[in-house]
Amino acid sequence: MIIYKDGNYLPEEQARISVFDHGFLYGDGVFEGIRCYNGRVFRLKEHIDRLYDSAKTIDLQCPITKEEMTEAICETLRRNNLTDAYIRPIVTRGVGDLGLDPRKCKVASVIIVAVTWGAMYGDLYEKGLRGVTVSIRRNPAECLPPNVKSLNYLNNILAKIEANYKGGDEAIFFDTNGYLSEGSGDNLYIVKNGEILTPPTLNNLRGISRMVLLEIARAHGIPVKEQNLGYFDIYTADELICTGTAAEVAPITWVDGRTIGSGKPGPVTIQLMAAFKTVTANEGYPINKK
Repeated sequence: MIIYKDGNYLPEEQARISVFDHGFLYGDGVFEGIRCYNGRVFRLKEHIDRLYDSAKTIDLQCPITKEEMTEAICETLRRNNLTDAYIRPIVTRGVGDLGLDPRKCKVASVIIVAVTWGAMYGDLYEKGLRGVTVSIRRNPAECLPPNVKSLNYLNNILAKIEANYKGGDEAIFFDTNGYLSEGSGDNLYIVKNGEILTPPTLNNLRGISRMVLLEIARAHGIPVKEQNLGYFDIYTADELICTGTAAEVAPITWVDGRTIGSGKPGPVTIQLMAAFKTVTANEGYPINKK
């Protein structure tokens, strides 16, 4: 595996970071998860824009331009002979000292990893995931905004740990006001009476896959509404859907012991899953763009 690190393309065993890198020490950095399908990077511009927005929010200066980041991602794929892949660009605060002060980190560091990654949930796309609501609450926007994809993922990991112990495939977060937020790594949608309901993005990530799903829904004439949602809305949903770059579009058919809808992926979910596959198969930024 060839890894991009600060302008160099290195074998995996040579791609190292300092123990004084503040991304390692404190989770002080940002990242993205991006998919490549059939030699095209899906929604690359949107992902890069979000990466740089995350960096700006935490006052982190990326040392390369968006255009250079685009080329580095494509070159990493080319050097690994990958046409279908999951890509992880990372920008860390860089090397500093054992103190918290980011001013001690003189230059940020950029790392890009690209790996083969198939369907994240295997056969659960046909059967449906088991969801578990967790006691851990999503970071409030006034503390650590969920729209920053930071290297500090402990909030998500604690939720995933709780879901693991409770036998769930995915954790379902609520915010500190008791409203539905998101999964540990996915956006969430309720289907009720043919309409898609999804939480506003103040308390959850402005997902790229979320944006695509809502575009698809509107194009297919499926009504979409953003509103606050609670436990009642989940338990009484006709269908429950999650989306993410890694997860793509997946059905949740069981939550906290309650069967969602028929207990199988519903018609709206199936329609959206098929349409999402069509979009990802036909759109994207060509790796070998001239």
